[in-house]
Amino acid sequence: MHLIIPYAASHQLHGSEVWAGLQLPRLQALLARLQRQQRWQDTDPTPLHLPHERLQAQALGWPGDSADLPWAAWHQAQQGLPSADPQAWMTPCHWQIGMDQVVMTDPAHLHLSDEESQQLLLAMQPFLQEDGLQVRWHSALLWHAQGPMLAGVHTASLDRVIGQNVKRWMPDSPAARPVQRLQSEMQMLLYNHPVNNAREARRQYTVNAFWLHGAGRLPEAQRAAALPWTVAQDLRASALHGDAAAWRQAWQKLDATVLADALGHLHHTGQLSLSLCSEHAAHTYSAAPAAWPQRAARAMTQLFQKPSATAALQALLTA
Repeated sequence: MHLIIPYAASHQLHGSEVWAGLQLPRLQALLARLQRQQRWQDTDPTPLHLPHERLQAQALGWPGDSADLPWAAWHQAQQGLPSADPQAWMTPCHWQIGMDQVVMTDPAHLHLSDEESQQLLLAMQPFLQEDGLQVRWHSALLWHAQGPMLAGVHTASLDRVIGQNVKRWMPDSPAARPVQRLQSEMQMLLYNHPVNNAREARRQYTVNAFWLHGAGRLPEAQRAAALPWTVAQDLRASALHGDAAAWRQAWQKLDATVLADALGHLHHTGQLSLSLCSEHAAHTYSAAPAAWPQRAARAMTQLFQKPSATAALQALLTA
């Protein structure tokens, strides 16, 4: 079992109030029994993908240095629809346009209905098809795109862009120029669309753009994950929006539920990997086999010097 926890610490959360009095007894108990086996830190100042996504890709046997994490193609393959064509997820979104920056609003805050999403995609389809893109509706905020236009287009994860200036993350290679043109065309098309007119009348965010993510071709050689892995997304929303109180509450709930189950799994099987991630770092802890003298020494250490869960989390921000 490999438990991956994104946003275990976040650069969006500042101040002593984030950590003061935070009690995570199950996490502390786990860290007392596990050893840190791997430490990963971003070296690129503008990485396209998040550490927890890299860990999932590593478990799937994808190339570790790839600019693409083809989640859309992987999803299709999992549904029995493998294809060698480049694919991507397309998310309808709202960009707040200011004087010197364009900021991505969290698409979840659109509260976009299935019907609204389908109407918008229907209006966009002639332009998408003209560019050779096959786009299928998957859910209100997730459409599946496939076609030659996506070849060589390296896209940033949606979570990298939420709350950020999109210009920093827009793909700018020559291969991405048709996508940039399509983005501009869709902004003009959506401006006076009836769905947006109705949303504006209700004082809701309008849909004025889309974001491509999870793009690429599925690697030919792919092995199964060495361990079953689970990604706990409980901390994501509060971290993305810098809500320290909600993040602390989510951590305490996670500690009482998911980490309690993980502690039970470790107790019964002696096996567990736990990856704690921030936006730019990941630390993986595992149960390493040890001879009885080492186990005895570790038990004594745990008895007199319990590791601090908050210190382990804060280390993700300073590594």
